[in-house]
Amino acid sequence: MGEILVGTCSWTDRALVGSGWYPTGRRDPEGRLRYYAERFPVVEVDSTYYGLPSARNSRLWAERTPDGFVFDVKAFSLLTGHPARESAMPGGIPARPHDAKVLDEVWARFTEGIEPLRESGRLGSVLFQLPPWFRPGRRAGQFLEECAERTAGWPLAVEFRHPGWWREEWAEATCALLARYGMTAVAVDMNRTLPSSVPPVTPVTSPRLSVVRFHGRSPAWGSGSKEDRFRHDYDEDELTEWLPRLRALATRVDRLHVLFNNCCGTASVRAAELMRRLLDGADRTGPDSGG
Repeated sequence: MGEILVGTCSWTDRALVGSGWYPTGRRDPEGRLRYYAERFPVVEVDSTYYGLPSARNSRLWAERTPDGFVFDVKAFSLLTGHPARESAMPGGIPARPHDAKVLDEVWARFTEGIEPLRESGRLGSVLFQLPPWFRPGRRAGQFLEECAERTAGWPLAVEFRHPGWWREEWAEATCALLARYGMTAVAVDMNRTLPSSVPPVTPVTSPRLSVVRFHGRSPAWGSGSKEDRFRHDYDEDELTEWLPRLRALATRVDRLHVLFNNCCGTASVRAAELMRRLLDGADRTGPDSGG
């Protein structure tokens, strides 16, 4: 049975910081991270999607967390085919996703920015969240091949936002493509009634790692504000439904990351705490416990 790490998709989300979850005296950047790391063993760094990571921050994150704690770092938007704001680009570099020189420079800076996490053993994975217009096909395969070449040796996880990747006619080829490059397929929980809904499939494409991201089940997914898209409080029944899937994944990989992205107030940390309790209870009452 692989190790299951449960956490959230940010520890600095504005709504979480303003919710009162962090106690008095632990609300500065160092205090927040140390407080979070006392309660969870993994976190996703969401800010690196909006701006390139800095080596200085990565070193500080490594210094402020205990041995065994890991960060899943979200790839910068330009590297995943999303548009990037000119203001997010360093040193006056233009936000041109199809300019080879721009991409080379952005890749180099992203690599430099996460290196302290890699060196310290704190890098859980690099998350490539691909846009909803990234459809299955030859060009997509070429893109992933290029990513594999640039990220050789990294633990890479891929989340598809276009549901076609996991439809019956493409699912087998999708698994084979990710497995070819040693990339982890990210499973998701989300609202299942929308045309853009990605099904809750749980393929394993790398023996090292599996990742499940819980986005909430808001009907506003794909529209409205960030708060509208991610506003959801998971209840016990919704999380219990996932327990057999998570346990099955954990039997097939060295490590499983379970991350909550319903970042509205304390919803994500409460869901993560509940999921951990449910998993602990399932372990105690499982077939090997004698109970």
